[in-house]
Amino acid sequence: MNEHERGIEGLGLFHAMAQHGVEQLAFWHEPSLGYKGIIAVHDTTLGPALGGTRFWDYPSERDAVIDALRLAKSMTYKAAITGLDLGGGKAVIVAASRPAGDVVPDREAIFRAHGRAIESLGGRYITAEDVGTSEEDMEWVRKETTHVTGLRGRSGDPSPLTAYGVYRGIKAAAHHRYGSDDLAGRHVAVQGVGHVGYHLCRDLHEEGARLTVCDIDPGRVERAEEEFGARSVDSDSIYSVEADVFAPCALGAVLDDDTLPALRCDIVAGGANNQLADARKHGLAIHRKGILYAPDYAINAGGVISVFGELKGWTAERARIKAGEIYGTLLQIFEAAERDEIATFEAADRVAERRLAEARHL
Repeated sequence: MNEHERGIEGLGLFHAMAQHGVEQLAFWHEPSLGYKGIIAVHDTTLGPALGGTRFWDYPSERDAVIDALRLAKSMTYKAAITGLDLGGGKAVIVAASRPAGDVVPDREAIFRAHGRAIESLGGRYITAEDVGTSEEDMEWVRKETTHVTGLRGRSGDPSPLTAYGVYRGIKAAAHHRYGSDDLAGRHVAVQGVGHVGYHLCRDLHEEGARLTVCDIDPGRVERAEEEFGARSVDSDSIYSVEADVFAPCALGAVLDDDTLPALRCDIVAGGANNQLADARKHGLAIHRKGILYAPDYAINAGGVISVFGELKGWTAERARIKAGEIYGTLLQIFEAAERDEIATFEAADRVAERRLAEARHL
């Protein structure tokens, strides 16, 4: 348990909010519908807080709060480092909620309740898809609020653009480490082949990369094997696969005291949010191991670019071009880290924090 997590159990929610720099933490409960929602607004310096809604069966309500706090901060930094006029926020819905009588909750009712919770914030928070949610869920949210993106007929599912940005980020990491961004013949171990992981595998396969994959869903693994010729391993073994790149594309906090020593790769670059269980401790640990780490909020910014483009009326091509710029952003981070002799996560934080500081001054 790190310092931020101890804050929730020890000093309370306000201390935890202060530790994460969160402006607002909203709770909304409709027990008759089985809805328990948490919305974290991290920072609105650059604009309204944008961040997806995660629908997940958390081990505890404390875990749900921690996830919301961490993800919201990541969204602020993601928007800042990508040059978007947005703040950062995140919503989580506790999927295990059950109304009286243990009746299975109605999904539409839950997401319409979530829409009412979002509407109550008056535009400070804008939501979109995330883990466990879909375009259909966002359509139900829209029945209660206009503060929602990723809708049908507009930008839609942001996963393909997120994956494209991660693909471009892997190429940038390869260029920095190997002197060439050609991925033909390179071995990439992909953890999680759901929405983002699947599209990433497709982009990598088209360039000729070799793939090793894992996922908790056997059907997803079989699809990757059939379509991309991927080799599969179990979820525990993916960390020790000898590969050029390890690409975490499932849930966060996968790199910790137990998994980091097992890594046998040159580069960590993937689509998952908050890949480091403890940002500073494990960011420094991966740096000491000589592994090039692509900070998650920099490499996986394609999703927020997708929904920002929807808000601004961009064409799909313009959004794709913007996501492609992740390549240059990461090269600058890698070069700054090397020049200043610091870890890549520290270099990325400096870029994001500089933009936020400049905006606050204005």
